[in-house]
Amino acid sequence: MERKALSAVGANRSWLGQPVLGIETSCDETACAILDDAGKVLAEAVASQITEHAKFGGVVPEIAARAHLTTLPTMVRTVLKQAGLNATGLRAVAATTGPGLIGGLIVGANFAKAMALATGAEFRAINHLEAHALTARLPGITETAPAFPYILLLVSGGHTMLLDVRGVGEYRLVGTTRDDAAGEAFDKVAKILGLPYPGGPALEQLAMVGDAAAVHLPRPMLGRGGCDFSFSGLKTAAAQLVGRMERGALDIRFAADVAASFQAAVLDILGDRLHQAIALTPDATAVVVSGGVAANQAIRSALTAVAVRSGLPLMAPPMRLCTDNAVMVAWAAIERMRAGLPPDTLDSKCLPRWSLV
Repeated sequence: MERKALSAVGANRSWLGQPVLGIETSCDETACAILDDAGKVLAEAVASQITEHAKFGGVVPEIAARAHLTTLPTMVRTVLKQAGLNATGLRAVAATTGPGLIGGLIVGANFAKAMALATGAEFRAINHLEAHALTARLPGITETAPAFPYILLLVSGGHTMLLDVRGVGEYRLVGTTRDDAAGEAFDKVAKILGLPYPGGPALEQLAMVGDAAAVHLPRPMLGRGGCDFSFSGLKTAAAQLVGRMERGALDIRFAADVAASFQAAVLDILGDRLHQAIALTPDATAVVVSGGVAANQAIRSALTAVAVRSGLPLMAPPMRLCTDNAVMVAWAAIERMRAGLPPDTLDSKCLPRWSLV
């Protein structure tokens, strides 16, 4: 009970005009950002761990957690200095507490809780998925922030889902993947093609010089009712196609054709499912695309065309805010404050699995 009482100190103070610190450590990037109460970014920093994980071909949770632990204290001091602030000037400290890799979540959440306890600031436990869902509403990144309700296509390495975003904290699941996430499938096919880690961006680059019509790959769930996704069969088909080739280095032209064909299949699947979701959500004001895979330019173009045909604008955060970042964490905290949602207690748990609905 003592911790709960301490965590509520910030709720009784006047915070008008004071900024929010966001911390993101859910996977393999350490990130911090400070936003003022209007959503203006005062300072931000991101440290990638690509070099540490590249030799393993994927993220190693223990290595990621240790890197967060080493990097985070210095990074927080750096962004505070860039913003011209000290810790006692913060309205709230927000941290991603799920979903994600438990070791990294614990590092970021415990650091944020310690800062909140030491300074009397609010602690805000942020759902990583909600942060992605609300990023497009950050002032200045689109001409007009999407008004509720809107359709969100969240497409990343760990998640692929369609959500009806009714308001802050109000979400309805429209469709989700039945197996792999789209980003996961990108990374696995990239690895099959012998591309370097991280695989998704490398596959996108290779696909640019390939012929998407050169080989045929399936489109699971295409044309079916509902809005669910499936990428496992597509990934397996690509693996079998490559597996039939002679051992040794793949011919670069063949690899490019497979990459282009795979990407085209993903585009068709995402576009078809989004079209279905729009039909099922007649009061939607916009389509928002977020998550790491939303940085793929071909995917953005294809989904924009689907939205435009349906008479809705498509909005997407800039590239740097599609992947994991702390700006979205701080902004989600501000959105929750504006909605009148109470701060979180210092005994809030980290949740490696944390659904929005």
